[in-house]
Amino acid sequence: MRAPIHAVCRRPAALGLGLAGLACTEADDGPGAAAAIAAIERASGSGGALILIERALYDALPPGLRRQVERDGTPLLMPFPGPAVGATAGAADEELLELLRRSVGYRLRLR
Repeated sequence: MRAPIHAVCRRPAALGLGLAGLACTEADDGPGAAAAIAAIERASGSGGALILIERALYDALPPGLRRQVERDGTPLLMPFPGPAVGATAGAADEELLELLRRSVGYRLRLR
């Protein structure tokens, strides 16, 4: 028997996981993630589901839900690190500047 795989995450992660073909439910906070988990659980029935959940949302889940999941073992929650939004902005700027330097022939600065 195969359990369906779902993901509960914020929008940046949902965009990438959705491109990979995974069913994603977006949530912005712990209570939103708890509601998404409940909806996925109702939809999957008694067969259970494997739910990938962004680490920040997992950490923000209500304590009662986390205790219930640990006690019952269902649904299976697998936390994953979310994307570091904004962490690559400097690298992207540097890559653009290097590309411009090679095509123009001299170094430029971004303001």
